[in-house]
Amino acid sequence: MLTLAIIKPDAVRAGKAGKILTHLESAGFKIRAARLVQLTTGQAEAFYEVHRERPFYRPLVAFMTSGPALALALERDDAVARLREVIGATDPAEAKPGTVRQLYAESKERNAIHASDSTDTAAREIAFFFPGRELHELA
Repeated sequence: MLTLAIIKPDAVRAGKAGKILTHLESAGFKIRAARLVQLTTGQAEAFYEVHRERPFYRPLVAFMTSGPALALALERDDAVARLREVIGATDPAEAKPGTVRQLYAESKERNAIHASDSTDTAAREIAFFFPGRELHELA
């Protein structure tokens, strides 16, 4: 099963992307695709369209366009649920010890990583960042 993660601009800027990748691989995820992206405002608006009516939408779009982010297609059994466990609660102050956000996030708004919340969302998000045949099979 595949899911999407995005190492967000705060973590990339702080030089934490490698540590987060190591953390994810140690949790059994295999990287099937990776792309360093600088989202435009239009791309960020489209990606976060589901949140358009929420008060955090505009600040989220601004944050996600503030610098490069690392989009990842990850694979493992029960990938969506397992990734959400591994990254922890949105607010790092509420995240369990040893989770990505507890270890590497700055705040609830600058929380280091995005993860798909369902298999349907994962499929849509992976297609957004990796259209066509960009996913790689590992031997």
